[in-house]
Amino acid sequence: MRVLLIEDDELISHGILAGLRAHGLTVDGVATATQAEAALSTVHCDVVILDLGLPDEDGMTLLHRLRSSGMALPVLVLTARDAVEDRVAGLRAGADDYLLKPFDLNELVARLHALLRRAAGRSVNVIAQGPLRLDPASGEVFLQGRAVVLSRRELALLAALLQARGRILSADQLKDSLYDFSEEIGSNALNVHIHHLRRKLGPDIVETIRGVGYRFNWVGA
Repeated sequence: MRVLLIEDDELISHGILAGLRAHGLTVDGVATATQAEAALSTVHCDVVILDLGLPDEDGMTLLHRLRSSGMALPVLVLTARDAVEDRVAGLRAGADDYLLKPFDLNELVARLHALLRRAAGRSVNVIAQGPLRLDPASGEVFLQGRAVVLSRRELALLAALLQARGRILSADQLKDSLYDFSEEIGSNALNVHIHHLRRKLGPDIVETIRGVGYRFNWVGA
């Protein structure tokens, strides 16, 4: 899961970024509405965390504009505004969830996974295909009932392929799921992760569509 955090408080932002990365999520942080719109137009992300008190524009206005432009990404509003009318206004503006500061990091992570699960049309956390089971929240993977240990990148890669539901994902789309803005990406990094995934789960688990991208091999799984 790749998350875009829109939060101008440097201390809070640093804590959230570190906490989400420790939970295995790929996350980028921006501090203004202008930066947020630039980020959303540049890279793929799966869910947005939005603070309402931004320095250049009220977060509610930004949310309304993003929804009006057709952005369908799940949005979790994270704010200190605790009045009922503020929560109602946020939900009406297009927020999918609303979490008050101060908050527990584990609850934030659980809510993010729930948002992504609902966006994918699933009622449970576990993604199952044939003998393969993946729980994105816990990072547990089972193949034919046997636990398989994957690295953070391998988990992110597998989750992206499974959640695509058989669609072909380009190399750039997969890299967006694995790396944030601050990370340098080696020219062969994606191929290395795909190689490791095939070694651990089977040589046919990831199908290469030459000149196009990759997809999960639903038949071979």
